[in-house]
Amino acid sequence: MQLEEKLIENLVELQRVHTQLAEKFDSLSKQISSLLSLFEGAAQSFAKNPVNQFSEKDQEFLEKIDRLLDQNKTIAKGLTMMEERIRDKIHVPSLGAPAMETQTEPKGPETTSASNRPLPRF
Repeated sequence: MQLEEKLIENLVELQRVHTQLAEKFDSLSKQISSLLSLFEGAAQSFAKNPVNQFSEKDQEFLEKIDRLLDQNKTIAKGLTMMEERIRDKIHVPSLGAPAMETQTEPKGPETTSASNRPLPRF
């Protein structure tokens, strides 16, 4: 008798949860529909009034950013080339000079496995 009552209680509670879940899904569906309506309205507004008109200040700003990006690329390439040369000098001995020995055990916090990773290439 107790088992049947518990089973009925669980089924009723499960139906409540399903009902709440269905209501929340319905609410979510309505919110998504209103969000899509908002996006459609924004897209129509942008189509009618394009915002792609740049002022002279905007153009100057964009040119400065482009120059900065070019400078950063140049600096990154230079650092990469310097790193390659230093690695070549450390790992490949020149004809008459003795090679530098690599450390097998780190002696301090400045020597970590992170320092042995290659730099990114651009």
